[in-house]
Amino acid sequence: MWPQLTSMLPLWQWLVLAAIPPAIVALYFLKLRRQPLQVPSTYLWRKSIEDLHVNSLWQRLRQSLLLLLQLLLMALLFLALVNPTWQGSQLSGNRFIFLVDNSASMSATDVKADGAPSRLDLAKRRVNELIDGLKQGDAAMIISFSDTADVVQEYTTNQRELRKRLQAIAPSQRTTSLTDALRLASGLANPGRSTAPRPAPAPGSTDVPGAAPTAPEGLPATLLVLSDFRFSDVPDFSLGNLKPKFVMIGREGARNVAITSFAARRYEDRPKELEAVARLENFSDQESTFTAELSMEDRLIDSREVKIAPNGQQAVAFPLSNIDSGVLRLRIEPRDELGIDNTAFAVVNPPRRGRVLFVSPGDDALRRVLNTAKANELSDITRHAPTYLLTDEYQRSAEGGDWDLIIYDRCAPKKMPRANSAWIGQLPPDDRWKAGEKVVNPKIVDTERTHPLVQLVEVGDFIIAEVTLLKPPPGGVSLFDAAEGSIFAIAPREGFQDAVLGFEFSSTDKTGQTVINTNWPLRQSFPVFIHEMLAFLGGGAALSEAETLRPGRPLEVKSLVAGTAAQVITPSGRTVSLPPNQQQTLLFTGTDDVGVYEVRQGKAPPRNYAVNLFSPAESEIRTQPDRVVKLGDTDVKASENWQTVRRSIVKGLLVLALAVLMAEWYIYNRRVYV
Repeated sequence: MWPQLTSMLPLWQWLVLAAIPPAIVALYFLKLRRQPLQVPSTYLWRKSIEDLHVNSLWQRLRQSLLLLLQLLLMALLFLALVNPTWQGSQLSGNRFIFLVDNSASMSATDVKADGAPSRLDLAKRRVNELIDGLKQGDAAMIISFSDTADVVQEYTTNQRELRKRLQAIAPSQRTTSLTDALRLASGLANPGRSTAPRPAPAPGSTDVPGAAPTAPEGLPATLLVLSDFRFSDVPDFSLGNLKPKFVMIGREGARNVAITSFAARRYEDRPKELEAVARLENFSDQESTFTAELSMEDRLIDSREVKIAPNGQQAVAFPLSNIDSGVLRLRIEPRDELGIDNTAFAVVNPPRRGRVLFVSPGDDALRRVLNTAKANELSDITRHAPTYLLTDEYQRSAEGGDWDLIIYDRCAPKKMPRANSAWIGQLPPDDRWKAGEKVVNPKIVDTERTHPLVQLVEVGDFIIAEVTLLKPPPGGVSLFDAAEGSIFAIAPREGFQDAVLGFEFSSTDKTGQTVINTNWPLRQSFPVFIHEMLAFLGGGAALSEAETLRPGRPLEVKSLVAGTAAQVITPSGRTVSLPPNQQQTLLFTGTDDVGVYEVRQGKAPPRNYAVNLFSPAESEIRTQPDRVVKLGDTDVKASENWQTVRRSIVKGLLVLALAVLMAEWYIYNRRVYV
């Protein structure tokens, strides 16, 4: 950024001043002409005074430090008179909260032209510039955020400490959400909210969980968010005393190609053979051609060239043979600007048939799919009418854990079973699940592609006559979302998983006639959905142990031996011990990195779990310069920079000129008297 110059003198005065430097130089040339006259007393001093005489009006200019200092002094004075100013950052107020995005997309390298290795580095550099603009007595704090938030530095007036803690912010491989960061910042600025619970610290963090640090007075604060804004609006938030300013980090034309799903599945007609299937997406306006390589345990299995049209996607399938178990790695090498989503992992485990109980008053669509060879290969299915739920036999089997999965179609028992469960058009007898309003003709607008239950399901456009919106319990994940809310969700329960579909496939009216509620069974995705349900919830093909998680999601490890500790080996090679308990599951929360996590427990064979980014929102790294973020009732526009101010450097120039003058005076006096 070039300085701006403002003249402080009229033109004629500048002309007078411009004559001074030549006059100074002339003094070093000009000497008086004298008539030489020799007398006897001068012979002895001829050598001493020889340098003080010349025979002409002008002499060759000799090297002189004094001349240089005098010219430098005049140059500094001239520069001060033109009043140079430099562009700096302007901060209004005296309390500031810096929110720095360190999610996966902030590792993009599209900002190298700005002199930064990544977006996160550029964001930290800009925050550092803002810290330089703080006035004496100004207080600031720093919060880093991805899908969770962490206080990096509490309120302080110590700029040195702010810079130190700012540089310690490391990139993460998590997705982005602004909600936790806003709530944390709001608790520090708004009265009555300062004791809000603080998010749990990330594994390895030295931060202590508990109540958030407080701003006792609840004073207003300027909230500066530096991000590429790969997050959703926060409509249920009140800014209160916060004054938001959003700074966009990143470039509009950034390029990226990503692996958005990757899994291994068995052929319908050749159950002993596998194929690895991946979905690749091109998040740029240019065609991309690259090589996709599939390997297992560093052994290359297959590779092929892939070409994806601008803003397009392509499915890639690799046939596999003679593979019963192992870890598959898919790697692509496009010329893009985000590397985290260029590698994906999938776990292959030996197949086994799950034990499935299907309870239904009768549904032809479900019956046809459950009678296919694929369904019977995955599971040993037992069928009963809803009256079976009232028998002692059912009570013993459900409470004794005889089933891997129980499918309840429009019926429900009195209590939850000790098994995974799927509920179709029926809410479970669990108070944690809540029903929302009924919606007619909903449209599915989003699916959770990272979840193994639906990652291979291309929902497409099908009709639903009526659906009941779902409110899953804490820890639950919405798998199908309509515009009005969730219509299919899954949630953990004491080591088990419960999946609830908010609509039925068909029903019976008062006359006994069958009423069709959806045409989904006519779509190709329907049998795929049922087969994935049998595989994931029913344990078929042991896919429940091959679950793919996003970074940061808790890993629920089914305990093979009650009361026995387990060890988790992370992708970096670090070993974490999970203490023993009497529950069905062991919980591991340190899934921060993409890769494969190996779990060992007792003498049981090791089990592998894959963690992949699989987030189109993070992989779409092109910024939107016109993005407007909705925070409650406030719309905030993201800008590419913050407000600037011209800062004068006249005082600095005058101080430097005074220093030069003192140096010239010292050298001159030393030259005279030495």
